[in-house]
Amino acid sequence: MQQFPTVTIVIIIFAVIILSSAIRILREYERGVIFRLGRLVGRDGVKGPGLILLIPIVDKMVKVSLRTIVFDVPPQDIITQDNVSVKVNAVVYFRVIEPQKAIVQVENFLAATSQISQTTLRSVLGQSELDDLLSQREKINHKLQQIIDAQTEPWGVKVTNVEVKQIDLPQEMQRAMAKQAEAERERRSKVIAAEGEFQASQRLADAAKILSDQPSALTLRYLQTLREIATEKNSTTIFPVPIDLLKPFLKNNT
Repeated sequence: MQQFPTVTIVIIIFAVIILSSAIRILREYERGVIFRLGRLVGRDGVKGPGLILLIPIVDKMVKVSLRTIVFDVPPQDIITQDNVSVKVNAVVYFRVIEPQKAIVQVENFLAATSQISQTTLRSVLGQSELDDLLSQREKINHKLQQIIDAQTEPWGVKVTNVEVKQIDLPQEMQRAMAKQAEAERERRSKVIAAEGEFQASQRLADAAKILSDQPSALTLRYLQTLREIATEKNSTTIFPVPIDLLKPFLKNNT
């Protein structure tokens, strides 16, 4: 008689365990890949979201999240096409779009996507020159996204975006680039100064032509110069007089 309650309690506990293993609740962003005796249930074996009923012991469910995963690619040592050693890291955005493939086609889709991202980053950037890495980053990001997405497609993983986050240059390369930038700025300043001198010489040539064609204009310019000199309170003022003004006096003396 004393064994009856014990057996009943054991049966109840066993029934609770069976029922808890048979009932699953999946969130909106989750899907469950159902295996029945090792085979996918139905056409794709994907259930959810909501309440999922499983056959105890017979069914096994693997939960998969459909949210976008942000993966930070560790810094990679890369030698560019022009033999410059740099260290580059990137960020990869991807998500699962076919849960059954992500579970069946690859053992661990997170680790596989990570390794593909690292090897592709080294391969693509190693075929580029340093100037392209610094100036055409958007183009390189798009190329990386296409290559990684093509390789993860059989796993049901969609790579939505790849961003090269940081490029670390050696100290000697940073100094060389700083000197190059300084030389470029100096070259531009000299070009601007030369263009200013050229424009000024053109204006002086035009002014000289106008003054040579109009003697009265030249006289007015002399008078203006005299007034500017007088305002400086000089004790001696030298005023150039055109020789044409002295010709009548010279003729009378002769």
